Amino acid sequence: MNDTTRLLDELNDRSREVLRLVVEAYLETGDPVGSRTLTRSMSEKVSAATVRNVMQDLEYLGLLDSPHVSAGRVPTQMGLRMFVDGLLEVRTLDEQDREKIDATLSSNTADVDQMLDRVGSVLSGITHGASLVLTPKHDAPIRHIEFVSLAPDRALVVLVFADGHVENRLFTPPPGQTPSSMREAANFLNAMIEGRTLGEVRQVIQKEIAARRQEIDQLARELVESGLVVWEDRGEEPTRLIVRGRSNLLDDASDEEDLERIRVLFDDLERKRDIAEFLELTEEGDGVRIFIGSENKLFSLSGSSLVVSPYMNADRKIIGAVGVIGPTRLNYGRIVPIVDYTAQLVGKMLSDRS
Repeated sequence: MNDTTRLLDELNDRSREVLRLVVEAYLETGDPVGSRTLTRSMSEKVSAATVRNVMQDLEYLGLLDSPHVSAGRVPTQMGLRMFVDGLLEVRTLDEQDREKIDATLSSNTADVDQMLDRVGSVLSGITHGASLVLTPKHDAPIRHIEFVSLAPDRALVVLVFADGHVENRLFTPPPGQTPSSMREAANFLNAMIEGRTLGEVRQVIQKEIAARRQEIDQLARELVESGLVVWEDRGEEPTRLIVRGRSNLLDDASDEEDLERIRVLFDDLERKRDIAEFLELTEEGDGVRIFIGSENKLFSLSGSSLVVSPYMNADRKIIGAVGVIGPTRLNYGRIVPIVDYTAQLVGKMLSDRS
């Protein structure tokens, strides 16, 4: 039991109702909520003074805050967390939203990345936020690898998989590479790689490099080791993060401070810092998770919330994630079922294809 759940259990029914009503009104309007407004929505007939006392108690507990000199209250991050954990009423998925998601995934395209691109666009469109889609890693055995020098500081690795899938990945080679050293590195890899996945290749190559260091020259060895960084998916291109709907967040920003927060958010995304952690965020359990403000390390500077769910392959292994990001004043009750349904549908579609 976490701290907010324990605190929620200690609140009486009236305090819970006041907190729920304040949060729901704030999520709908973004404005501070006053005691007189709440008296009209309470299930029991109580005075504004009684409600005001309850709000003061909730403020003392760190669940509500008084912005500026306003008499109204807004929820704190802890108040939002308590609402999401214990008071949120998740709606059933709207039929119109379901049809839009289904239409995206029922397309005949054989390209998974294109399909997931469309998923991101639809999520962004129906939630009016920015969508995030972490695409799956391709885990089929490899048939062939080839390195192509494009410039002194730019090279291309071509990966041909046993199922016919081909990937071209740009990377920065170590200084001093020559076409002959690249050919030597490719020959070295192709001699051992067939029938193995990228994950298996990494382990094999490390053993081979240790056992045969004298058999390949220094430059080729550096190239192979440089490639390993790419294949481990440590924030490089192979694990691809698709972001759609940036303009939705910019349009929603009310002042220069909000705009600056959103610029920081997208700078983070475009640099792909901590992207590996984005998937790890979802690995603690099945289903939708909600990260509010600073709870989410990846977006902690943005003052935003992330609603995210993993999707799985036929073996129930997490291979990617879909999510929606927006201000902390998200319509959680509507967005949670949208993200949940999309993740389940993406997982089923990818499982059926494999």
